[in-house]
Amino acid sequence: MTEKIEVMVDGGKATAAPPLGPALGPLKINIQAVVDEINAKTRALAGMKVPVKVIVNEKTKEFEIQVGTPPTSAIIKKELNIQKGSSESGKIRAGDLSMDQVKNIAMSKFGSDDERFVNQVIGTARSMGITVDHGGLSEDEEKAAEKSHKDAKAGAAPAPAAEGEAAEGGAEEPEKEEKE
Repeated sequence: MTEKIEVMVDGGKATAAPPLGPALGPLKINIQAVVDEINAKTRALAGMKVPVKVIVNEKTKEFEIQVGTPPTSAIIKKELNIQKGSSESGKIRAGDLSMDQVKNIAMSKFGSDDERFVNQVIGTARSMGITVDHGGLSEDEEKAAEKSHKDAKAGAAPAPAAEGEAAEGGAEEPEKEEKE
C-alpha cells in the first residue's frame, strides 16, 4: 500500500517542521532522509514555493520524491526580482516583462512557449499588476508600488465611509477571505 503526501515547501529549505514532519511521522519513515532528498531536488528553485509529492510504500518504507514546478507567479517574481506583485493590480504597476521573458517563463513552467501558455503567463502577470512590453517602471511608479506594499504590510486599508454616507463611486462590500 502506498501513501501520497503533497506539500508546498521553500526550494532547498524543507524541514521536518510542519507541514512535512507531521504528515510523514505516522508513516514511520526516516523523515530527515526525505527532507534531505527534497532539499537536494529543489535547491535550484531556492526562494520559491515548490509543490512536492512524497510517495511512500508503507510496507518497505521506501519513498519517492516528485517535484512539481513552482506557481507561475513565483517564477514571474523571481524573473523580475521582486518580493510581491501589486496590491492594486489595475492601478499600480509592480513591474514589466518583455515578451522574451514571458516566453522563457512559459517554457520553464509548461515546457512550451505555445500561444496558450504565453497567454496564461500574461494573465497571471496582469493579475499581479505586471505589464508586458510597456517599458520599465518610472520613479513615480516605483515609489507608488513601494508605498502600496508598505500600506498592505501595515494592514492599512481605506477608511470605511461613515454610517449613512455613500463612499465615492458607490459602496462596495468588503471581500471576505475564505479559510481552507
